[in-house]
Amino acid sequence: MSFTVYVLYSVAYNKHYTGFTSNLQERMKSHNELGHDWTKKYRPWQLIYELNFDDKAEAMQHEKWLKSGVGRDFIKTLQHPN
Repeated sequence: MSFTVYVLYSVAYNKHYTGFTSNLQERMKSHNELGHDWTKKYRPWQLIYELNFDDKAEAMQHEKWLKSGVGRDFIKTLQHPN
């Protein structure tokens, strides 16, 4: 099984969301159509970054790094859709 670490961007609210999943297509559907969590109020979300891992622990470590100060600075360098 592979795992994807991803960053979403809400153009309407200038917000980012970072997460990881084993099924990115279903997770995107959850964020944009089905879910009732924090991400619901900032729809629609666009995928701006993804990185695949074979190991869950490595994916979780990369997600944790993206949520750190250095990782958030990296996210700011990503190209954002208009």
